[in-house]
Amino acid sequence: MNTSDILRAAVLATSVLAGAVQAQTVNVICSTDQGWCELAAQEYTRATGVKVLQTRKPTGEALAQLRAEAANPKTDLWWGGTGDPYYQAAEIGLLEAYRPDYLADLHGWAVRQYAMSQNYVGGFYTSAIGFGWNEEVLKKKKLLAPRCWKDLLDPRYKGEIETSHPASSGTGYTIVAGLVQLMGEDQAFDYLKKLHRNITQYTRSGTAQARSVAKGEVAIGVSFIFGFENERVTNKFPVYSAAPCEGTGYEIGGIALVKGSRNREAARHYYDWLMGPQGQQIGARANSLQVPANKTFKPDPRIPALDSVRLVKYDFEKYGKASERRRLLERWTREVESLPR
Repeated sequence: MNTSDILRAAVLATSVLAGAVQAQTVNVICSTDQGWCELAAQEYTRATGVKVLQTRKPTGEALAQLRAEAANPKTDLWWGGTGDPYYQAAEIGLLEAYRPDYLADLHGWAVRQYAMSQNYVGGFYTSAIGFGWNEEVLKKKKLLAPRCWKDLLDPRYKGEIETSHPASSGTGYTIVAGLVQLMGEDQAFDYLKKLHRNITQYTRSGTAQARSVAKGEVAIGVSFIFGFENERVTNKFPVYSAAPCEGTGYEIGGIALVKGSRNREAARHYYDWLMGPQGQQIGARANSLQVPANKTFKPDPRIPALDSVRLVKYDFEKYGKASERRRLLERWTREVESLPR
């Protein structure tokens, strides 16, 4: 073997080794509860030996990161968190279409996400927006528990309500978009302006409210119901919840492959594992009580049922568009956030 052959062989060996190492790593953004993110990564690595380099970001921040990486993607997979930002990512060409062959194992609402998004976004779980409150704090302050959206406008709740910022939090955007679909846009913004007077803070993440209410840092939170239920049922805090009497928005959590990712096959394998019974059961094991997409196993009995909740007919295609999100957020910033409290 001459010198050039040796050099070519060395380069080939290095390339093969680099590929093998790369195949043993997957770079991920997770936008659901921190506990679920961490446990899923640990369990998957334990089962497969593949290292999961995973960061937890709210969906709004995750979308911003994928935009920034568009020319040179560093992320392979994005999962968890509200589906609207996923639609926006698909619309601007950041995601890779994928239609798995196990759709018969999934609930209809999860399968519809694939159809509505042209297979760019899968339905990972679902849950509804509602209120949570700390019973002891309300009693101490002689306040009644809210049952309807209109109740939150009571002046006695001034400084007692926490929710999330719709620009950084998919939960916050789901609340705004759900109210627009429930009430009509102008009426919804009139409502949000009045509600603003009672808000103590808008958090970056929509998962913060349940813990804030449980710790008594705030009396009432507006977020997904499952978080408040977990604080009551699992952690034994005096936290109770209700779905708004008028009706409410809901999420279908997303999962998607990133276009141009470096570890495509490793990302697809982790995707399939997360959508299978093993990955889907980890949510409840981590005390994240959304309704799972996979229907081939018995879900945790602590997961709150949605049968009695009045859900709006949520238009994921319309409110998942980047232009619609931008328009609503600009209006919210201009007409709501700018107001004094």
